[in-house]
Amino acid sequence: MNVSNIKVPIAKPIIGEEEIENVVEVLKSGMIAQGPKVEEFEENFAEWVGAEYGIAVNSGTAALHVALLSCDIGQGDEVITSPFTFIASGNSILYTGARPVFADIDLKTYTIDPNSIEDLITENTKAILPVQLYGQSADMDKINEIAEKYGLAVIEDAAQAHGATCKRKPVGSMGDMACFSFYPTKNMTTSEGGIITTNDEDLADNAKMFRAHGASIRYHHSEIGYNFRMTDISAAIGLAQLDKIDEFNDKRIANAAYLNEGLKDVDGVITPYCAEGSKHVYHQYTIRVEKGDRDGWVDIINECGVGTGIHYPIPLYNQPVYRKLGIEGDCPKAELAADNVISLPVHPSLTKEDLDLVIEAVKKASNELD
Repeated sequence: MNVSNIKVPIAKPIIGEEEIENVVEVLKSGMIAQGPKVEEFEENFAEWVGAEYGIAVNSGTAALHVALLSCDIGQGDEVITSPFTFIASGNSILYTGARPVFADIDLKTYTIDPNSIEDLITENTKAILPVQLYGQSADMDKINEIAEKYGLAVIEDAAQAHGATCKRKPVGSMGDMACFSFYPTKNMTTSEGGIITTNDEDLADNAKMFRAHGASIRYHHSEIGYNFRMTDISAAIGLAQLDKIDEFNDKRIANAAYLNEGLKDVDGVITPYCAEGSKHVYHQYTIRVEKGDRDGWVDIINECGVGTGIHYPIPLYNQPVYRKLGIEGDCPKAELAADNVISLPVHPSLTKEDLDLVIEAVKKASNELD
């Protein structure tokens, strides 16, 4: 991709005067590590997603790692998850000494297919980690039914789904724990950071311990823990972003609707699907192409000045490091998606002219490819 040619980038973080003023206030206060702003952000974010507790950390990956440890996942355990995701979803399981087991996806939503989970459950299975991919929730009702039947924990990987719902229930409130990322390209950001939400006080206490070197009381360390704390500087950015996230999401949803209308009759293009009764917040607007070579589509769309992303080109079990570890999978739908998905710009900064350029670029690719 010729970056200099890109007029419409795939992502664009939005930082305003409110974020800057909040950060300056923290810098002037002298409390720049974890402090009152982190606590305020935790409370406000938890309330926003409908959870009792929020535990802020320094990345979405740290959130996943801490949540798994808090649910007593460890050596010899198995956690069922999706292979069609960023590698942090699987790596966080490996960090605990457990092993990821990969279930196939639903090709409509690209999230884990509940019908592919039950056959993978063994005596070593301790948890299900559904990935709420692209801004849409997996079918959490069915996943929770399976988990209850077998006595498994459910940890939502909600890194891409701030504000999404499943049958009117907020992502972040439906499992034992949920994990969000605030990387700059996410629907809201803290520059870097993450948060865990839960309705279980004991799990919340566990998470606070693991993020702070395994100490519930200062200098008294009951577990091997980590330095995963968020700073007040990051929380200050997050507080300003939290005031804007609903507006950001509404714009993403409107942009996605405009793209859906413009691309609905384009030959070889499958536009995103939103499950009935759910809210898709379009962290990514991802199409699937059914003709030609995916790289050909990307080249033509980029030549038109439109940025693209491939989320994700390799199922986790086919990553070299996973093969080296002997981790295998058999998920043909995930492999099909990995070969054919293309993410297009959908972020709140897009103008109508930008969206029209995206549509015309995809149409041009369709017309030129067999």
